Amino acid sequence: MRLKTGLFLAALLVAPLSAQAQEVAPKTLDQLAPEIDALFAKFQTEQHVPGIVYGVVKDGRLAYVKGIGVQNITDKRAVTPDSLFRIASMTKAFTALSILKLRDDGKLRLDDLAEHYVPEMKGWTYPTKDSPRIRVRDLLQHVGGFVTDDPWGDRQQVLPQDAFTQMIAAGVPFSRVPQSAHEYSNFGYALLGRIVANASGMKYTDYVQKTLLTPLGMTSSGFDAPKAPKARYALGYRWENERWTAEPEMVDGAFNSMGGLQVSANDYAKWVAFLLAAWPARDDVDTGPVKRSTVREIAQGSNFISVTNRIGASGATACKQAAAYGMGWRVAQDCDLGLTLAHGGGYPGYGSHVMLMPGHGVGVFALANRTYAGPSAPAWDTAVAMDKAGLLETRAVPVSPAVADAYAAARAAYTAGDLGPLQGKLAMNFLLDRSAENWKAELATLKAEVGECPADEPLAPTGTMSAAFRLNCAKGKLDGMLLLAPTVPVTIQALRLRVVPPEAP
Repeated sequence: MRLKTGLFLAALLVAPLSAQAQEVAPKTLDQLAPEIDALFAKFQTEQHVPGIVYGVVKDGRLAYVKGIGVQNITDKRAVTPDSLFRIASMTKAFTALSILKLRDDGKLRLDDLAEHYVPEMKGWTYPTKDSPRIRVRDLLQHVGGFVTDDPWGDRQQVLPQDAFTQMIAAGVPFSRVPQSAHEYSNFGYALLGRIVANASGMKYTDYVQKTLLTPLGMTSSGFDAPKAPKARYALGYRWENERWTAEPEMVDGAFNSMGGLQVSANDYAKWVAFLLAAWPARDDVDTGPVKRSTVREIAQGSNFISVTNRIGASGATACKQAAAYGMGWRVAQDCDLGLTLAHGGGYPGYGSHVMLMPGHGVGVFALANRTYAGPSAPAWDTAVAMDKAGLLETRAVPVSPAVADAYAAARAAYTAGDLGPLQGKLAMNFLLDRSAENWKAELATLKAEVGECPADEPLAPTGTMSAAFRLNCAKGKLDGMLLLAPTVPVTIQALRLRVVPPEAP
């Protein structure tokens, strides 16, 4: 417990204030546009992509969008924000949110056994006698024990529903015991599509259309891609033998829930804006189509965390990410970008990528029409460029009355040189962790080094019960943190102060 607490306090002391210290010359998105365009143009050329469209969603709208290249190489119709692309595995986010919506509506529970909704799974032979049976949530987070199946799974899009039923009934060879590790599975998300259908009483595609696409105004999006308007249809190609070859156009089938959705950039931006609008939590009217709290739930990753490099050009030098799989999203904490949710899409004829930064209300996405040409690097490089340009504004955490009151008392204690102003505001552990005499001695030592501290910088709250702060003193600066206890009335369980080292010349 002490180790964990110490690490938490250190993070409070360092992270918020270092973020405040970063000052960049502000730019507008229009001023940054040539740099963004260059990133995607380079990707298109190097990866032999016929056409690509990319967009930035900021403050609830599609703030920047551009199409380059062609929808098909025959008539060379230009890619536009209304061009239609398959988004492959980015479909999984729609499937995951559909499952959560059914949970909200009382149609299923995440801890239910998947076989309750897919009875053909009941006869399966598990890898060990002590294997847990697969739950709905295991499929959401790719811990069902299935083998990674991208090459095979991507070609199952056209599988008829009755053939899928027979496949399920035949059983599955497990890669590992369920719930023992993360292993990405398209088959698992196909099962989720079957669960959506059986729990809702309607086809998977109809449920997604009714629950998500129509309410969000995504009128051009759907699953029957080959029947889409040809004037806007981005035909999928693969690059082979130094030339483009058209991939087969796959009709809607049983694996649609893992990768079958087709969208335009203008439509997809509405989805991104809807998701980002779930942050931060607030008292505003919740207009749906899915509750904000449910959308935020997709960022809850499984406990199988990996340490990874950031995608893109800065990956080799940026700090490492702690990443896990949430619900239809890869979730990572990035030291520059904050919480990120991302997912790629690779599919015969198509490659796509989306990354969200909920703390900044910004998302970047790109859709391309070449097999597995996932434009993840330019998407992340765009996010990094926006950060360097000062375009990722951190949404301020409000200072709670409890924190404000405790901070005022802590400042008064420093001025007084003892804990007198904190009487009645200390948790029961405070003086057990350090005596009043030792606190008085420490305050005297600090004042001898930096003097009185008449000015301060804005508080950097990390929640309603904690905050970091900085005092500007006569002979230097003090960094500090406050951590309140979970009691009523609220009391202070920890206070830390330290002298800020002088900056090097």
